[in-house]
Amino acid sequence: MDHWMARALDQGPQPVQGFAAFFQNDRATVVNGLTLPRSSGAAAEGQVTRIKVIKRRSYGRASFALVRTLVLTQPL
Repeated sequence: MDHWMARALDQGPQPVQGFAAFFQNDRATVVNGLTLPRSSGAAAEGQVTRIKVIKRRSYGRASFALVRTLVLTQPL
């Protein structure tokens, strides 16, 4: 990974250099995400899906305040 990053920063096209620079700034997060056995991805995705269902069910019928109340009061 370090070899690729150095090569991308030195010789890569501009979009790849930008990605490598961003990756270099957030390297610890990326390494942890790839190596640790735990992830919050599934839990976060489930919450997003739940909120989207509530939003779609209320579309055109509910104000933002009501949708917000539904999202905050629904059991997890």
